[in-house]
Amino acid sequence: RNSYFYVLFQFPWKKVSILPVQGHALCLGLFASIIAPFGGFFASGFKRAFKVKDFGDSIPGHGGITDRMDCQMVMAVFAYIYHQSFVMAQNLSVDTILDQILVNLTLEEQAALYLKLGQILQQRVVG
Repeated sequence: RNSYFYVLFQFPWKKVSILPVQGHALCLGLFASIIAPFGGFFASGFKRAFKVKDFGDSIPGHGGITDRMDCQMVMAVFAYIYHQSFVMAQNLSVDTILDQILVNLTLEEQAALYLKLGQILQQRVVG
């Protein structure tokens, strides 16, 4: 098939292929149905810590908007992190990587990296 499809399941009698957007939708849907409802528990614990009954009076009898949106807040954080990690194209240049190496590695780690990269390049040239 087309390279734009991922093989989700492969049985001896049937191969199930999906589009990447369907795979992302599956991940987001699973998170939304299994984990996001626990946002209410997180919000409840947060309110108990501050001895607050609810976050406002905007919806009479139901608390504030935040009380109605606690699951959506958990889902929004997950969706943002998921998008940044798996969907958005990473634009890394050699300069960006070198800047990160210089800022985050000690001199000893930089020297070890230099030696290891030299070994890898030598193996590729020889092999």
